[in-house]
Amino acid sequence: MSDYVREIDVANLWPTIQREIQQEANNTPLLNTFFQRNILDHANFEAALCHILAEKLADQQSAVLSWKNHLYSIVLSQQKPSSDIAGIKGKSIKEGALADLLCQLSGNASIKDHYSPLLFFAGYQALQCHRFAHYCWFNQQRALAGYIQAKTVSLFGIDIHPAAQIGSGIFMDHSVAVVIGETAVVEDDVTLFQSVTLGGTGKGSGDRHPKIRQGAFIGSGTVIYGNIEIGKNAKVAGGTVVVKDVAENTTVFGLTAKEKHSQC
Repeated sequence: MSDYVREIDVANLWPTIQREIQQEANNTPLLNTFFQRNILDHANFEAALCHILAEKLADQQSAVLSWKNHLYSIVLSQQKPSSDIAGIKGKSIKEGALADLLCQLSGNASIKDHYSPLLFFAGYQALQCHRFAHYCWFNQQRALAGYIQAKTVSLFGIDIHPAAQIGSGIFMDHSVAVVIGETAVVEDDVTLFQSVTLGGTGKGSGDRHPKIRQGAFIGSGTVIYGNIEIGKNAKVAGGTVVVKDVAENTTVFGLTAKEKHSQC
């Protein structure tokens, strides 16, 4: 992510989104129904998110409401005091989705409003689909998890195994052709550009995928193989092939990763 930082009024984010959308609906009648259905009809961010994803995931229009209700029931289940749910670590789906949105809004200079990632960005929507698939994978709904993963591939060109552990505040820019394997870990505040692969080395089972630590930057076209670690705040330049650990606060580049002499 760039050094650009935009101040966001987090406490009033949802009212701000609705106000902007209402103005856009007034200015663009062709999109009025779209804006109404996806944003204006919903009382809060998480309800809108569930509806937006439901429209993507449903195999027919008549199933959208059922999908929305199921996704929303998952969000609500994580608000209960006893919701220490297997496979869900750290933030809830709602908290993770909000952190991802704020990451985009505060760090992406191309965004001039507060709603574009939620409504239009493939990387953002694919990441939220993964959050629900991850929940389903670890809560006796593996067929549903597999369906969501397959739909995410066909919709966005992004393939994230439901078991992969992904933190919050993730900046997935452009994001087409991102592949993340089953035992991969992506910690908070990581940046992933397009055509990044966090893959295995052909080992049939076990812990076989990369671990990307907090604040790391992974450039476009990077391929990282095996159960290796990209350290905290490390940077991997675009087009790099990485097959061994990268120390924290360092930069690597090249077809076979070489460390720069200066630290980032």
